[in-house]
Amino acid sequence: MKRAYFRFHNELNFFLPRSRKSTLIEHTFAWRASIKDMIESLGVPHAEVELIVVNGASVNFGYIVRSDDQIDVYPTFDAVDLPDRVRLRPPLPSCPSFILDQHLGRLAAYLRMLGFDTLYRNDYHDPELAQISHREGRVLLTRDVGLLKRSLITHGYYVRETHRERQLIEITRRFNLLDVITPFKHCMKCNGLLRPVEKSAVLHRLPDNAARCYDEFHICTSCERIYWKGTHFERMHTLMTRVLSLA
Repeated sequence: MKRAYFRFHNELNFFLPRSRKSTLIEHTFAWRASIKDMIESLGVPHAEVELIVVNGASVNFGYIVRSDDQIDVYPTFDAVDLPDRVRLRPPLPSCPSFILDQHLGRLAAYLRMLGFDTLYRNDYHDPELAQISHREGRVLLTRDVGLLKRSLITHGYYVRETHRERQLIEITRRFNLLDVITPFKHCMKCNGLLRPVEKSAVLHRLPDNAARCYDEFHICTSCERIYWKGTHFERMHTLMTRVLSLA
């Protein structure tokens, strides 16, 4: 029986049972397998791995594991300074776009509020999520580890937090979003872009209090939902300020 030795670093330990966290894992095998398949068999989805070091050298997902290999698996590409590091996926743009699974509808609205192109429907099926993420270069955010193990997924992340506001803090930190936030750029309902609109053009659609108290309006170019800086805007702005102070 062959043996390889794995050590998972930092937040990748989230996916391991307590007895295997932050320790050297002796893994026995009798078959020919890629390092990607072996990492996933241990519970860690490939979509969260950005650097693999085998016997001191960086390798890609296609590397075939050999007996007595010493393997370190990292969640970030810059985790260690090595010559000729191998990128496992193309780097994300500084302002990434997202697609979210059915469990993360409120997080989708919050990301749109911060100005990020974010797709969400509560009837997406897993194959469709994987296809769109791959085709459009979107980060797939999910609460389903199995979904992140689909081979099509290039960029993906398992959302650890369950509280909605803490989820937004988590994603803002993980993808370094603070410097690229452009609030209230996207419709929170459908993700369409917002544009200014004359009050006179939408007056017939406004509730009486909005027509009486406000003069600046925006409209979604997709679903034509109208926005103004009323109490809902104030609540969102307060939430955003609170979250970003902690991110």
